[in-house]
Amino acid sequence: MAAAGAASCRSPLAWLFALAAALFFASWYLLLDSTAGPVAAARAYQGLRLGVSGGRRPGPGRKCDPARALLRVYMYDLPPEFHFGLLDWKPPGFGGGVWPDVRGTVPEYPGGLNLQHSIEYWLTLDLLASEQGAPTPCAAVRVRRHADADVVFVPFFASLSFNRHSRAVPPARDSEDRALQRRLLEFLAARPEWRRTGGRDHVVLAHHPNGMLDARYRLWPCVFVLCDFGRYPPSVANLDKDVIAPYRHVVANFANDTAGYDDRPTLLYFQGAIYRKDGGSIRQELYYLLKDEKDVHFSFGSVAGNGIEQATQGMRASKFCLNIAGDTPSSNRLFDSIVSHCVPVIISDEIELPFEDVLVYSKFSVIVRGADAVKKGFLMNLIRGIGREEWTLMWNRLKEVEKHFEYQYPSQTDDAVQMIWKTIARKVPSIRLKINRLRRFSRFETNKTDESPLHSSSWLQNQGP
Repeated sequence: MAAAGAASCRSPLAWLFALAAALFFASWYLLLDSTAGPVAAARAYQGLRLGVSGGRRPGPGRKCDPARALLRVYMYDLPPEFHFGLLDWKPPGFGGGVWPDVRGTVPEYPGGLNLQHSIEYWLTLDLLASEQGAPTPCAAVRVRRHADADVVFVPFFASLSFNRHSRAVPPARDSEDRALQRRLLEFLAARPEWRRTGGRDHVVLAHHPNGMLDARYRLWPCVFVLCDFGRYPPSVANLDKDVIAPYRHVVANFANDTAGYDDRPTLLYFQGAIYRKDGGSIRQELYYLLKDEKDVHFSFGSVAGNGIEQATQGMRASKFCLNIAGDTPSSNRLFDSIVSHCVPVIISDEIELPFEDVLVYSKFSVIVRGADAVKKGFLMNLIRGIGREEWTLMWNRLKEVEKHFEYQYPSQTDDAVQMIWKTIARKVPSIRLKINRLRRFSRFETNKTDESPLHSSSWLQNQGP
Protein backbone atom coordinates (compact mmCIF):
# COMPACT_ATOMS: atom_id res chain seq x y z
CA MET A 1 0.00 0.00 0.00
CA ALA A 2 2.81 2.37 0.92
CA ALA A 3 4.58 1.63 -2.36
CA ALA A 4 1.37 2.18 -4.26
CA GLY A 5 0.84 5.45 -2.41
CA ALA A 6 4.35 6.61 -3.25
CA ALA A 7 3.82 5.77 -6.91
CA SER A 8 0.55 7.66 -6.96
CA CYS A 9 2.33 10.68 -5.46
CA ARG A 10 5.19 10.48 -7.94
CA SER A 11 2.88 10.33 -10.96
CA PRO A 12 1.46 13.86 -10.48
CA LEU A 13 4.95 15.15 -9.71
CA ALA A 14 6.30 13.61 -12.89
CA TRP A 15 3.41 15.06 -14.85
CA LEU A 16 4.03 18.53 -13.41
CA PHE A 17 7.77 18.24 -14.18
CA ALA A 18 7.05 17.29 -17.78
CA LEU A 19 4.61 20.20 -18.14
CA ALA A 20 7.14 22.67 -16.72
CA ALA A 21 9.83 21.39 -19.09
CA ALA A 22 7.50 21.73 -22.07
CA LEU A 23 6.62 25.31 -21.11
CA PHE A 24 10.31 26.12 -20.64
CA PHE A 25 11.27 24.90 -24.11
CA ALA A 26 8.22 26.56 -25.67
CA SER A 27 9.18 29.90 -24.15
CA TRP A 28 12.69 29.60 -25.57
CA TYR A 29 11.25 28.74 -28.99
CA LEU A 30 8.98 31.78 -28.92
CA LEU A 31 11.86 33.99 -27.82
CA LEU A 32 14.07 32.76 -30.65
CA ASP A 33 11.23 33.08 -33.14
CA SER A 34 10.51 36.66 -32.10
CA THR A 35 14.20 37.48 -32.45
CA ALA A 36 14.38 36.05 -35.95
CA GLY A 37 10.99 37.45 -36.98
CA PRO A 38 12.07 40.93 -38.09
CA VAL A 39 14.85 39.46 -40.21
CA ALA A 40 12.46 37.06 -41.92
CA ALA A 41 9.91 39.83 -42.33
CA ALA A 42 12.54 42.14 -43.81
CA ARG A 43 13.59 39.49 -46.31
CA ALA A 44 10.00 38.83 -47.34
CA TYR A 45 9.37 42.57 -47.59
CA GLN A 46 12.45 43.06 -49.75
CA GLY A 47 11.39 40.21 -52.02
CA LEU A 48 7.91 41.62 -52.46
CA ARG A 49 9.17 45.15 -53.10
CA LEU A 50 11.36 43.76 -55.89
CA GLY A 51 8.44 41.91 -57.42
CA VAL A 52 9.65 38.42 -56.52
CA SER A 53 7.04 35.68 -56.78
CA GLY A 54 5.77 33.70 -53.84
CA GLY A 55 4.45 36.26 -51.36
CA ARG A 56 2.85 34.83 -48.21
CA ARG A 57 -0.89 34.32 -48.33
CA PRO A 58 -2.82 35.30 -45.24
CA GLY A 59 -4.72 32.53 -43.53
CA PRO A 60 -8.49 32.77 -43.01
CA GLY A 61 -9.27 36.06 -41.28
CA ARG A 62 -5.69 37.39 -41.60
CA LYS A 63 -5.36 40.69 -43.40
CA CYS A 64 -2.42 41.62 -45.62
CA ASP A 65 0.38 43.64 -44.04
CA PRO A 66 0.88 46.94 -45.95
CA ALA A 67 4.51 47.10 -44.78
CA ARG A 68 5.27 43.93 -46.72
CA ALA A 69 3.28 44.74 -49.85
CA LEU A 70 4.69 45.53 -53.24
CA LEU A 71 2.04 48.23 -53.78
CA ARG A 72 -0.01 50.17 -51.25
CA VAL A 73 -3.31 51.33 -52.69
CA TYR A 74 -5.80 53.92 -51.46
CA MET A 75 -9.23 53.09 -52.92
CA TYR A 76 -12.14 55.52 -52.96
CA ASP A 77 -15.36 54.33 -51.34
CA LEU A 78 -17.43 55.19 -54.38
CA PRO A 79 -21.18 54.47 -54.17
CA PRO A 80 -22.22 51.03 -55.49
CA GLU A 81 -23.72 52.59 -58.63
CA PHE A 82 -20.15 52.90 -59.93
CA HIS A 83 -19.11 49.30 -59.34
CA PHE A 84 -20.94 46.30 -57.90
CA GLY A 85 -24.29 48.06 -58.22
CA LEU A 86 -23.83 47.64 -61.99
CA LEU A 87 -24.01 43.90 -61.25
CA ASP A 88 -27.35 44.45 -59.44
CA TRP A 89 -25.66 44.03 -56.05
CA LYS A 90 -27.18 45.95 -53.15
CA PRO A 91 -25.68 46.54 -49.69
CA PRO A 92 -27.25 44.20 -47.12
CA GLY A 93 -29.69 45.94 -44.78
CA PHE A 94 -29.62 49.55 -43.67
CA GLY A 95 -26.17 51.13 -43.68
CA GLY A 96 -24.55 47.98 -45.05
CA GLY A 97 -21.62 49.84 -46.58
CA VAL A 98 -20.60 50.18 -50.21
CA TRP A 99 -18.68 46.92 -50.64
CA PRO A 100 -19.62 43.22 -50.63
CA ASP A 101 -18.05 40.82 -48.17
CA VAL A 102 -15.66 38.95 -50.48
CA ARG A 103 -14.89 36.28 -47.88
CA GLY A 104 -18.05 34.51 -48.99
CA THR A 105 -19.97 34.49 -52.26
CA VAL A 106 -19.05 37.43 -54.50
CA PRO A 107 -21.37 39.11 -57.05
CA GLU A 108 -21.12 37.36 -60.42
CA TYR A 109 -19.92 39.12 -63.55
CA PRO A 110 -21.97 38.57 -66.76
CA GLY A 111 -20.54 36.00 -69.17
CA GLY A 112 -19.90 35.94 -72.90
CA LEU A 113 -17.95 38.79 -74.45
CA ASN A 114 -18.63 40.94 -71.38
CA LEU A 115 -15.88 38.98 -69.66
CA GLN A 116 -13.11 40.05 -72.01
CA HIS A 117 -12.99 43.57 -70.49
CA SER A 118 -13.77 42.62 -66.89
CA ILE A 119 -10.42 43.59 -65.34
CA GLU A 120 -11.85 46.29 -63.03
CA TYR A 121 -13.94 43.56 -61.36
CA TRP A 122 -10.96 41.28 -60.65
CA LEU A 123 -8.67 44.05 -59.40
CA THR A 124 -11.33 45.47 -57.09
CA LEU A 125 -12.04 42.03 -55.64
CA ASP A 126 -8.35 41.53 -54.92
CA LEU A 127 -8.06 44.88 -53.12
CA LEU A 128 -11.10 44.07 -51.00
CA ALA A 129 -9.63 40.66 -50.21
CA SER A 130 -6.41 42.28 -48.99
CA GLU A 131 -8.38 44.29 -46.43
CA GLN A 132 -11.07 41.82 -45.44
CA GLY A 133 -8.77 38.85 -44.87
CA ALA A 134 -9.81 36.75 -47.86
CA PRO A 135 -7.11 34.75 -49.73
CA THR A 136 -4.78 36.86 -51.88
CA PRO A 137 -1.02 36.95 -52.61
CA CYS A 138 -0.92 40.41 -50.96
CA ALA A 139 1.14 42.06 -53.71
CA ALA A 140 -1.25 45.02 -53.57
CA VAL A 141 -2.82 46.02 -50.26
CA ARG A 142 -5.54 48.53 -49.54
CA VAL A 143 -4.60 51.30 -47.10
CA ARG A 144 -6.95 53.79 -45.51
CA ARG A 145 -4.82 56.96 -45.71
CA HIS A 146 -3.72 58.64 -48.92
CA ALA A 147 -0.44 59.57 -47.25
CA ASP A 148 0.39 55.86 -46.85
CA ALA A 149 -0.41 54.96 -50.47
CA ASP A 150 1.68 54.58 -53.60
CA VAL A 151 -1.35 55.05 -55.86
CA VAL A 152 -5.06 55.88 -55.68
CA PHE A 153 -7.48 53.36 -57.21
CA VAL A 154 -10.70 54.61 -58.84
CA PRO A 155 -13.15 51.66 -58.67
CA PHE A 156 -15.44 52.52 -61.58
CA PHE A 157 -16.48 49.52 -63.71
CA ALA A 158 -16.21 51.58 -66.89
CA SER A 159 -16.32 48.65 -69.33
CA LEU A 160 -19.45 47.20 -67.77
CA SER A 161 -21.05 50.64 -67.66
CA PHE A 162 -20.46 51.05 -71.38
CA ASN A 163 -21.68 47.53 -72.24
CA ARG A 164 -24.89 47.92 -70.24
CA HIS A 165 -25.74 51.62 -70.27
CA SER A 166 -24.20 53.33 -73.30
CA ARG A 167 -27.57 53.91 -74.98
CA ALA A 168 -29.94 56.59 -73.83
CA VAL A 169 -33.28 55.42 -72.49
CA PRO A 170 -36.11 57.86 -73.37
CA PRO A 171 -37.10 60.37 -72.15
CA ALA A 172 -33.48 60.92 -71.08
CA ARG A 173 -31.42 62.71 -73.71
CA ASP A 174 -28.23 61.02 -72.68
CA SER A 175 -27.10 57.59 -71.52
CA GLU A 176 -26.57 56.46 -67.94
CA ASP A 177 -22.95 55.67 -68.85
CA ARG A 178 -22.26 59.32 -69.69
CA ALA A 179 -24.13 60.44 -66.57
CA LEU A 180 -21.94 58.15 -64.43
CA GLN A 181 -18.80 59.57 -66.05
CA ARG A 182 -19.99 63.09 -65.27
CA ARG A 183 -20.74 62.21 -61.64
CA LEU A 184 -17.34 60.54 -61.33
CA LEU A 185 -15.56 63.68 -62.54
CA GLU A 186 -17.52 65.79 -60.08
CA PHE A 187 -16.59 63.38 -57.27
CA LEU A 188 -12.88 63.47 -58.15
CA ALA A 189 -12.79 67.24 -58.57
CA ALA A 190 -13.95 67.63 -54.96
CA ARG A 191 -11.40 65.22 -53.49
CA PRO A 192 -8.27 66.51 -51.71
CA GLU A 193 -6.40 63.40 -52.93
CA TRP A 194 -6.91 64.53 -56.51
CA ARG A 195 -6.03 68.15 -55.81
CA ARG A 196 -2.76 67.21 -54.09
CA THR A 197 -1.35 65.45 -57.14
CA GLY A 198 -3.51 66.63 -60.03
CA GLY A 199 -4.56 63.01 -60.43
CA ARG A 200 -1.10 61.80 -61.40
CA ASP A 201 -1.15 58.98 -58.85
CA HIS A 202 -4.71 57.88 -59.72
CA VAL A 203 -5.29 54.54 -61.45
CA VAL A 204 -8.29 54.50 -63.80
CA LEU A 205 -9.51 51.34 -65.55
CA ALA A 206 -11.00 51.78 -69.01
CA HIS A 207 -10.21 48.47 -70.66
CA HIS A 208 -13.05 48.54 -73.17
CA PRO A 209 -11.93 50.69 -76.15
CA ASN A 210 -15.09 52.80 -75.67
CA GLY A 211 -14.94 52.92 -71.88
CA MET A 212 -14.66 56.41 -70.36
CA LEU A 213 -15.26 57.75 -73.85
CA ASP A 214 -15.98 61.29 -72.60
CA ALA A 215 -14.16 61.43 -69.28
CA ARG A 216 -10.82 60.14 -70.63
CA TYR A 217 -9.94 63.58 -72.00
CA ARG A 218 -10.25 65.06 -68.49
CA LEU A 219 -8.39 62.21 -66.81
CA TRP A 220 -5.23 62.35 -68.93
CA PRO A 221 -2.86 62.84 -65.95
CA CYS A 222 -3.97 59.46 -64.50
CA VAL A 223 -2.48 56.03 -64.99
CA PHE A 224 -4.88 54.31 -67.37
CA VAL A 225 -5.16 50.53 -67.50
CA LEU A 226 -6.15 49.78 -71.11
CA CYS A 227 -6.27 47.02 -73.71
CA ASP A 228 -4.47 49.19 -76.29
CA PHE A 229 -3.99 52.80 -77.37
CA GLY A 230 -6.00 52.50 -80.59
CA ARG A 231 -8.66 55.08 -79.69
CA TYR A 232 -6.52 57.39 -77.56
CA PRO A 233 -4.37 60.32 -78.72
CA PRO A 234 -0.78 60.09 -77.37
CA SER A 235 -1.37 63.19 -75.24
CA VAL A 236 -4.04 61.28 -73.28
CA ALA A 237 -2.61 57.75 -73.12
CA ASN A 238 0.84 56.37 -73.84
CA LEU A 239 3.20 53.62 -72.75
CA ASP A 240 5.29 56.00 -70.65
CA LYS A 241 2.59 56.48 -68.01
CA ASP A 242 -0.08 53.85 -68.68
CA VAL A 243 -0.49 50.08 -68.38
CA ILE A 244 -1.56 47.57 -71.02
CA ALA A 245 -3.54 44.68 -69.53
CA PRO A 246 -4.58 41.41 -71.18
CA TYR A 247 -8.13 40.62 -72.17
CA ARG A 248 -9.88 37.93 -70.18
CA HIS A 249 -9.96 34.93 -72.55
CA VAL A 250 -13.41 33.58 -73.48
CA VAL A 251 -12.41 30.06 -74.52
CA ALA A 252 -11.68 27.53 -71.79
CA ASN A 253 -8.15 26.66 -70.71
CA PHE A 254 -6.66 23.58 -72.39
CA ALA A 255 -5.95 21.59 -69.23
CA ASN A 256 -3.62 18.57 -69.42
CA ASP A 257 -2.77 19.42 -73.02
CA THR A 258 -0.83 16.62 -74.72
CA ALA A 259 -1.81 17.64 -78.27
CA GLY A 260 1.65 18.20 -79.70
CA TYR A 261 2.86 18.97 -83.21
CA ASP A 262 1.55 15.82 -84.89
CA ASP A 263 -1.78 15.95 -83.05
CA ARG A 264 -2.75 19.34 -84.53
CA PRO A 265 -3.70 18.80 -88.19
CA THR A 266 -4.45 22.46 -89.03
CA LEU A 267 -1.34 24.52 -89.75
CA LEU A 268 -2.86 28.01 -89.47
CA TYR A 269 -6.21 29.01 -87.98
CA PHE A 270 -8.39 32.11 -88.04
CA GLN A 271 -12.09 32.43 -87.38
CA GLY A 272 -13.70 35.80 -86.84
CA ALA A 273 -14.89 38.97 -88.53
CA ILE A 274 -13.10 39.40 -91.87
CA TYR A 275 -14.34 42.75 -93.14
CA ARG A 276 -13.20 45.45 -90.71
CA LYS A 277 -12.59 49.19 -90.97
CA ASP A 278 -9.46 51.25 -90.38
CA GLY A 279 -6.39 49.12 -89.62
CA GLY A 280 -8.46 45.96 -89.76
CA SER A 281 -8.67 46.05 -93.56
CA ILE A 282 -5.61 43.80 -93.58
CA ARG A 283 -7.88 40.91 -92.59
CA GLN A 284 -9.59 41.07 -95.95
CA GLU A 285 -6.27 41.10 -97.81
CA LEU A 286 -5.02 38.09 -95.87
CA TYR A 287 -8.28 36.24 -96.43
CA TYR A 288 -7.89 36.37 -100.21
CA LEU A 289 -4.23 35.36 -99.92
CA LEU A 290 -4.77 32.38 -97.61
CA LYS A 291 -8.29 31.03 -98.13
CA ASP A 292 -7.20 28.36 -100.64
CA GLU A 293 -3.96 27.35 -98.91
CA LYS A 294 -3.63 23.74 -97.81
CA ASP A 295 -3.99 23.11 -94.04
CA VAL A 296 -5.26 26.67 -93.45
CA HIS A 297 -8.62 27.44 -91.83
CA PHE A 298 -9.62 31.07 -92.52
CA SER A 299 -13.34 31.73 -92.20
CA PHE A 300 -15.96 34.07 -90.82
CA GLY A 301 -17.15 33.42 -87.27
CA SER A 302 -18.72 35.05 -84.22
CA VAL A 303 -19.70 34.17 -80.67
CA ALA A 304 -23.31 33.65 -81.75
CA GLY A 305 -24.65 30.12 -81.55
CA ASN A 306 -21.82 27.74 -80.75
CA GLY A 307 -19.09 30.10 -82.01
CA ILE A 308 -17.01 29.91 -78.82
CA GLU A 309 -17.11 26.11 -78.85
CA GLN A 310 -16.06 26.05 -82.53
CA ALA A 311 -13.18 28.43 -81.82
CA THR A 312 -12.08 26.30 -78.86
CA GLN A 313 -11.98 23.12 -80.95
CA GLY A 314 -10.35 24.89 -83.91
CA MET A 315 -7.53 26.45 -81.87
CA ARG A 316 -6.79 23.23 -80.03
CA ALA A 317 -6.47 21.41 -83.36
CA SER A 318 -4.10 24.03 -84.86
CA LYS A 319 -0.37 24.65 -84.66
CA PHE A 320 -0.56 28.41 -85.30
CA CYS A 321 -3.38 30.92 -84.72
CA LEU A 322 -3.63 34.21 -86.58
CA ASN A 323 -4.14 37.35 -84.49
CA ILE A 324 -4.79 40.17 -86.95
CA ALA A 325 -5.56 43.84 -86.28
CA GLY A 326 -9.27 44.64 -86.40
CA ASP A 327 -11.14 47.83 -85.54
CA THR A 328 -8.55 48.19 -82.76
CA PRO A 329 -4.96 46.91 -82.61
CA SER A 330 -5.78 44.16 -80.08
CA SER A 331 -8.46 41.57 -79.38
CA ASN A 332 -9.11 38.72 -76.97
CA ARG A 333 -8.20 36.28 -79.75
CA LEU A 334 -4.51 36.53 -78.75
CA PHE A 335 -5.29 35.35 -75.23
CA ASP A 336 -7.64 32.64 -76.47
CA SER A 337 -4.70 31.41 -78.55
CA ILE A 338 -2.36 31.44 -75.57
CA VAL A 339 -4.63 29.37 -73.31
CA SER A 340 -5.29 26.99 -76.24
CA HIS A 341 -1.50 26.57 -76.66
CA CYS A 342 -1.84 27.51 -80.33
CA VAL A 343 1.26 29.54 -81.21
CA PRO A 344 0.04 33.10 -81.93
CA VAL A 345 0.96 34.77 -85.22
CA ILE A 346 0.52 38.48 -84.44
CA ILE A 347 -0.06 40.85 -87.37
CA SER A 348 -0.85 44.25 -85.87
CA ASP A 349 1.68 47.04 -86.25
CA GLU A 350 0.12 49.27 -83.58
CA ILE A 351 -0.35 46.61 -80.90
CA GLU A 352 1.14 46.95 -77.43
CA LEU A 353 1.57 43.67 -75.56
CA PRO A 354 0.89 43.19 -71.84
CA PHE A 355 3.87 42.81 -69.52
CA GLU A 356 6.34 43.04 -72.40
CA ASP A 357 8.96 44.51 -70.06
CA VAL A 358 9.20 41.10 -68.35
CA LEU A 359 7.90 38.67 -71.03
CA VAL A 360 9.71 37.91 -74.29
CA TYR A 361 6.86 37.30 -76.72
CA SER A 362 9.15 36.07 -79.48
CA LYS A 363 9.73 32.93 -77.40
CA PHE A 364 6.09 31.85 -77.68
CA SER A 365 4.68 33.76 -80.67
CA VAL A 366 5.51 34.92 -84.18
CA ILE A 367 5.21 38.66 -84.82
CA VAL A 368 4.99 39.82 -88.44
CA ARG A 369 4.87 43.33 -89.91
CA GLY A 370 1.69 44.04 -91.81
CA ALA A 371 3.58 45.10 -94.94
CA ASP A 372 5.40 41.73 -95.01
CA ALA A 373 2.32 39.64 -94.21
CA VAL A 374 0.45 40.78 -97.33
CA LYS A 375 3.32 39.88 -99.68
CA LYS A 376 2.33 36.84 -101.72
CA GLY A 377 3.83 33.69 -100.23
CA PHE A 378 5.67 35.47 -97.38
CA LEU A 379 3.51 34.35 -94.49
CA MET A 380 3.09 30.75 -95.55
CA ASN A 381 6.81 30.34 -96.23
CA LEU A 382 7.55 31.75 -92.79
CA ILE A 383 5.10 29.44 -91.01
CA ARG A 384 6.06 26.31 -92.97
CA GLY A 385 9.68 27.05 -92.15
CA ILE A 386 9.08 26.57 -88.41
CA GLY A 387 9.71 22.89 -87.77
CA ARG A 388 8.57 20.50 -85.06
CA GLU A 389 11.43 21.24 -82.66
CA GLU A 390 11.08 25.02 -82.74
CA TRP A 391 7.28 24.83 -82.56
CA THR A 392 7.44 22.47 -79.59
CA LEU A 393 9.67 24.91 -77.70
CA MET A 394 7.08 27.67 -78.23
CA TRP A 395 4.23 25.30 -77.33
CA ASN A 396 5.89 24.41 -74.02
CA ARG A 397 6.59 28.07 -73.33
CA LEU A 398 2.90 28.88 -73.88
CA LYS A 399 2.01 26.41 -71.15
CA GLU A 400 4.48 28.13 -68.83
CA VAL A 401 3.29 31.71 -69.44
CA GLU A 402 -0.49 31.20 -69.67
CA LYS A 403 -0.84 31.72 -65.90
CA HIS A 404 0.18 35.37 -66.41
CA PHE A 405 -2.97 35.95 -68.49
CA GLU A 406 -5.44 34.33 -66.10
CA TYR A 407 -8.04 36.41 -64.24
CA GLN A 408 -9.54 34.61 -61.26
CA TYR A 409 -10.82 35.04 -57.73
CA PRO A 410 -9.16 34.38 -55.40
CA SER A 411 -6.18 35.70 -57.29
CA GLN A 412 -3.05 33.53 -57.47
CA THR A 413 0.64 34.42 -57.48
CA ASP A 414 1.75 35.82 -60.86
CA ASP A 415 -1.69 35.60 -62.48
CA ALA A 416 -3.02 38.53 -64.55
CA VAL A 417 -4.22 40.48 -61.49
CA GLN A 418 -0.84 40.24 -59.76
CA MET A 419 1.04 41.01 -62.98
CA ILE A 420 -1.00 44.20 -63.39
CA TRP A 421 -0.26 45.27 -59.82
CA LYS A 422 3.45 44.68 -60.42
CA THR A 423 3.35 46.68 -63.64
CA ILE A 424 1.67 49.58 -61.81
CA ALA A 425 4.29 49.30 -59.05
CA ARG A 426 7.05 49.74 -61.63
CA LYS A 427 5.39 53.04 -62.62
CA VAL A 428 5.52 54.42 -59.06
CA PRO A 429 9.00 56.05 -59.27
CA SER A 430 7.93 57.90 -62.43
CA ILE A 431 4.67 58.95 -60.77
CA ARG A 432 6.56 60.32 -57.77
CA LEU A 433 8.95 62.21 -60.03
CA LYS A 434 6.05 63.94 -61.80
CA ILE A 435 4.38 64.84 -58.50
CA ASN A 436 7.60 66.18 -56.97
CA ARG A 437 8.31 68.29 -60.05
CA LEU A 438 4.76 69.65 -59.80
CA ARG A 439 5.48 70.78 -56.22
CA ARG A 440 8.78 72.56 -56.91
CA PHE A 441 7.44 76.07 -56.38
CA SER A 442 4.50 75.26 -54.12
CA ARG A 443 5.79 77.51 -51.32
CA PHE A 444 5.40 80.57 -53.57
CA GLU A 445 1.82 79.81 -54.61
CA THR A 446 -0.18 82.07 -52.29
CA ASN A 447 -3.27 82.04 -54.47
CA LYS A 448 -3.39 78.44 -55.56
CA THR A 449 -5.40 77.62 -58.62
CA ASP A 450 -6.08 74.01 -59.40
CA GLU A 451 -4.58 73.17 -62.78
CA SER A 452 -6.53 69.95 -62.88
CA PRO A 453 -8.40 69.32 -66.13
CA LEU A 454 -11.39 68.27 -64.03
CA HIS A 455 -12.08 71.89 -63.20
CA SER A 456 -13.33 72.82 -66.64
CA SER A 457 -16.86 73.72 -65.59
CA SER A 458 -18.04 74.29 -69.14
CA TRP A 459 -17.36 70.66 -70.02
CA LEU A 460 -19.17 69.37 -66.92
CA GLN A 461 -22.17 71.59 -67.57
CA ASN A 462 -22.48 70.56 -71.23
CA GLN A 463 -22.47 66.81 -70.62
CA GLY A 464 -25.49 64.66 -70.01
CA PRO A 465 -29.12 65.48 -69.39
